[in-house]
Amino acid sequence: QASWLMPPSLRCSRPQLDGPRRGWNYISLMSLPTGSFVDYRQKAAAAGRIPTNYLRRELGTTDKEILTSRVIDRSIRPLFPVGYFYDTQILCNLLAVDGVNDPDILAINGASAALALSDIPWNGPVGAVRVGLVDGETVINPTRKQMSSSTLNLVVAAAPQNQVVMLEATAENILQQDFCHAIKVGVKQTQHIIQGIQQLVKERGVVKRTVQKLFVAPEEIVESISRDEAINKIRLETEEQLKEKFPEAEPYEIMESFNAVSKDIFRNLILNEYRRCDGRDLTSLRDIKCEVNMFKMLHGSALFQRGQTQVLCTVTFDSIESSVKSDLISTAVRYVYLWMFFLSFPPYATNEIGKVTGVNRRELGHGALAERALKPIIPQDFPFTIRVTSEVLESNGSSSMASACGGSLALMDAGVPVSSAVAGVAVGLVTKYDLEGKDLEDYRLLTDILGIEDYYGDMDFKLAGTSKGVTALQVDLKLPGIPIKIIMEAIQQATAAKREILQIMNETLAKPRPNRKESGPVVETIHVPLSKRLRFLGPGAYNLKKLQAKTGVTLSQLDEETYSMFAPTPSAMHEAREFIGELCKDDQEINLEFGAVYTATITEIRDSGVMVKLYPNMTPVLLHNSQLDQRKIKHPSALGLEVGQEIQVKYFGRDPTDGRMRLSRKVLQSPATTVLKTLTDKNSIVLGSTAPESSTSQ
Repeated sequence: QASWLMPPSLRCSRPQLDGPRRGWNYISLMSLPTGSFVDYRQKAAAAGRIPTNYLRRELGTTDKEILTSRVIDRSIRPLFPVGYFYDTQILCNLLAVDGVNDPDILAINGASAALALSDIPWNGPVGAVRVGLVDGETVINPTRKQMSSSTLNLVVAAAPQNQVVMLEATAENILQQDFCHAIKVGVKQTQHIIQGIQQLVKERGVVKRTVQKLFVAPEEIVESISRDEAINKIRLETEEQLKEKFPEAEPYEIMESFNAVSKDIFRNLILNEYRRCDGRDLTSLRDIKCEVNMFKMLHGSALFQRGQTQVLCTVTFDSIESSVKSDLISTAVRYVYLWMFFLSFPPYATNEIGKVTGVNRRELGHGALAERALKPIIPQDFPFTIRVTSEVLESNGSSSMASACGGSLALMDAGVPVSSAVAGVAVGLVTKYDLEGKDLEDYRLLTDILGIEDYYGDMDFKLAGTSKGVTALQVDLKLPGIPIKIIMEAIQQATAAKREILQIMNETLAKPRPNRKESGPVVETIHVPLSKRLRFLGPGAYNLKKLQAKTGVTLSQLDEETYSMFAPTPSAMHEAREFIGELCKDDQEINLEFGAVYTATITEIRDSGVMVKLYPNMTPVLLHNSQLDQRKIKHPSALGLEVGQEIQVKYFGRDPTDGRMRLSRKVLQSPATTVLKTLTDKNSIVLGSTAPESSTSQ
């Protein structure tokens, strides 16, 4: 077990094991020897807040926590010894956050420090930094404010000697040379963190424990399996033969021995003969097929198939309000840029049987990668929230990159004015090291890898972007690290494949459709004067709730007098217009001139004053006792006023707080000259525009 406390600057000086300090991001980690399971948790108390749900407590893990856990896991997993399968758990509890620095980078470095300071066998440490690109300048570990204006969000995890371990990036379609430069700068900066952790390990004199047993294939069993058997016989037959020959061997030893031979044959074909298991050369793509507009009633749809990987992507539009999410840890309210992405990976996609549950970590991670790939091309002024769903129908390769391609086509099919099409591809790696496993002797990069090439290979490198630049990157390794040179070559090879995929996609749909489908939603604006707001909304917004229940139309307020009206279909918008027209047909209004005198009719006598109307279909307003006469009166009857009587009043505009008319009769009892106005024209609430048209007759 080990715990680690580190200040937000990510400086490593000495381990602080005496408890948290004010103003520091504190992370405690517990390691129980792997398959390595990482669990990152952030609590509202860390930000000085209270959860807003009914129970006032954290209810399960959030998407942010799961994605951060995956990033930490991918950064440390490659450095465990080969054959080390003991359970190891790393718990990252965010106890305090300063609101300036994101804690995920701190969690990676804290996990690295905890493992390095423990007696768990681990070939670390690793260091991690975030790289931003602000105004064309590379920024290391930018603050939250700097990240808001950054065109790059790159997380780099590296091992000693500038060996890359993990990369994850979101980019605003930046150029390839800028992207490569940011990776090099990030890897260089991680070495400072690594040196600090190494100094801690040296000072504490950490001694790693000897593992009781590494689960590797015994040499004698591996040598007994011939190449012909590994290629021509199925696994079960071979395993039965091995069980007869080695009756004392454990089942995992037989399976691992078979896998070791199969992996060796697979890799030698690539390294020595430049030949892959499906017959392709190293840079060839699988056959790609694309279709769009699969279902007429959907707002947008596309089918993308690459080899044995097939995804169906659909686009759904919703109102702007659905794009707002609360995030107690980072900010009070977080806008998700009118965008949501969901990836479904059912068991049948890999020809398996399994329980269908909620979104698991794998689906969430792959969906987040596809979302990062597509988000930069979405226009910020699009009037709808966009939800893209990717149904993985078959999978043998990268489903996330296929989802990025299919999602791009679906967005264009839906008529979203995207800035450019996006394509993604996965690149694999097969390496050969010397007998000691230290020096890299040879390697091959594979374009558009299959599932078996990911399983037997050393790297899963996923890159997505437009014809101009990069929008997303994710790199997972099984090696303790690789040189930056290989990363640069992989980017170059993936860029060439990306252009080829975009050409195929353009043959199906080259640009967004000029118009959205007729079955799609409609947005209009409605102008409601302040004086009519109460009647329009109804008590407790009853009218709006009734409108939504009856037609499915929702309204959101844009400013004091303007509302945005969202209808799921044009027919629903038509029903909403009729509903509002019926609601407000007797509530017409005239433009009144400030300071003018009008003839008012008394409609009701009250203790506090009289209710008057300036024109027949006007909602009566109160003329208070204090404005009836220069003398102080307690009841209108003192002046002999009656219902139906006409009196002269002066108009002083509307109250800015509630929009009520301000009328006075007592000011007319002064000798000042006034002008009498006659009202005839009317004006109503206006649909489909942002300002009312009005007319005044004198």
